[in-house]
Amino acid sequence: MPVSLTDLVTYLDSYLRVAETPDDERALNGLQVENAGTVTRIVAAVDVCEATIREAISRRADLMLVHHGLFWGGLKPLTGVFGRRAQLLTGHGVALYSAHLPLDCHPEIGNNVLLARKVGLTDLVPFGTFEGIQIGYWGRTDMSREDLLEQLQDVVGGAPRLVPGGPPRVARVGVVSGAGTSALQEAVGAGLDTLITGEGPHHSYLEAEELGVNLIFGGHYATETMGVQELAAHAGQRFALPWDFADHPTGM
Repeated sequence: MPVSLTDLVTYLDSYLRVAETPDDERALNGLQVENAGTVTRIVAAVDVCEATIREAISRRADLMLVHHGLFWGGLKPLTGVFGRRAQLLTGHGVALYSAHLPLDCHPEIGNNVLLARKVGLTDLVPFGTFEGIQIGYWGRTDMSREDLLEQLQDVVGGAPRLVPGGPPRVARVGVVSGAGTSALQEAVGAGLDTLITGEGPHHSYLEAEELGVNLIFGGHYATETMGVQELAAHAGQRFALPWDFADHPTGM
């Protein structure tokens, strides 16, 4: 049975605390593209792009839930790549809802809490400050650095990259998905020996090495696939809607 787009968006905005969660102004969290007003099927994706939009269309979805929305490049004219994306969405009646930091930091279905649990961390504590809120988590463990790498590889489906700046046996590990190397100094202040994130700039290798912290890159895309799937599953269960995941890995 079709569900009201307005009702679904109102629920998601509240559940994800969109209005209360600071973010980059380009994120434009919430409903980015509307359709005729109803939803019958959801497709989740990390990124909105032609490939994932076409996948949503092929699966007859009329709502996409994504982590990275349309506007990361700033304001764009409706031409070229950006125009084709907009035309595909509006031309096929596909609404678009985006949740960036509200999804990263969510305590139940967020990328960071899920990733932290999946690599075996316990006693999770919010961590990784952005404009007054914590978007990541740190937790406790007792394993070798190599075992942690194997755990993470199982979760993200690819070999992580290690900067071996810290001890070979780890006990206090932080998780900030995506591009989270800005949390390195905070990791030191919290007494962490390891930080897991997705990717980082060149200088982050040297910074981690000199701070004495293990820095592990699991891939920007790979560390952010869980949240949108859990969000789609949650919305699907609450509103009795089928959902799928459009997997389009970037390798970054």
